[in-house]
Amino acid sequence: MTVPQSPPASAPVADPAPRRYRTIFVSDVHLGTRGCKADFLLDFLRHTESDTLYLVGDIIDGWRLRKGWYWPQAHNDVVQKLLRKARKGCRVVYVPGNHDEFARSYLGNDFGSIELTAEAEHVTADGRRLLVTHGDAFDGVVLYAKWLALLGDHAYTLALTLNHWFNVVRRKLNLPYWSLSGFLKNRVKNAVSFITNYETAMVDEARRRKFDGVVCGHIHHAELREVDGILYCNDGDWVESCTALVEHADGRLEIIDWTRERAYSPLEAWTAANSRTAAPEEDDTVIPPVPA
Repeated sequence: MTVPQSPPASAPVADPAPRRYRTIFVSDVHLGTRGCKADFLLDFLRHTESDTLYLVGDIIDGWRLRKGWYWPQAHNDVVQKLLRKARKGCRVVYVPGNHDEFARSYLGNDFGSIELTAEAEHVTADGRRLLVTHGDAFDGVVLYAKWLALLGDHAYTLALTLNHWFNVVRRKLNLPYWSLSGFLKNRVKNAVSFITNYETAMVDEARRRKFDGVVCGHIHHAELREVDGILYCNDGDWVESCTALVEHADGRLEIIDWTRERAYSPLEAWTAANSRTAAPEEDDTVIPPVPA
């Protein structure tokens, strides 16, 4: 009897077949910042397909780019992948947020077949009407004290930097990745109160406008639940959690955590994003954004 031989340890493992969804919602990518997990997002985009892809704000961080240019190859690859999806028939809808508010000057236009709109209405396969909006319009700090929002942005960037070096130490101790910034957000009383108030405001707006639910981003906190008969969907971010909201063919909604799905290390992604030079895919051209 011949015993089957195991492949050598160095044998490459084939990538999984692309997952097919009816709709994908992604927000808070923050291209142009060192905290952006562009490699994770690129991997997600390469291994998923959908009829419609919503970019729910803060895709490009114009606030950060105005202070200093940072645009590694991985960030350019994400832009190219989005343009390529649009060219190949996926409907891509871009709803700008506060960090990419410069794009609001071009609402109603298409950029490389990507639709730019202030907000959108999405109807699920099972007939539910969802309001799609970034959510900054329901954040009083952004609306009435932008200087405080900018100060908070600096503090958040510092927290992400501390989070990175904290995990460098954990890695040397053979400990798994752990989000310090996420832990602080969930433990600090004011942060928890802000998230709760934000969710309430989003649900109230959806109810007022006769929607069955709302899809948003902005606060970097993925959530999918029903609040008093209204569906609240926050697709999270690609700075801390690396999450997306997906709609299946039957209308079922689900939060996908790509770090768990692919067993990736955010620390390794940070290193790769700051050192790698990727080989371009077909039709690649370099089109960096120009924030106002």
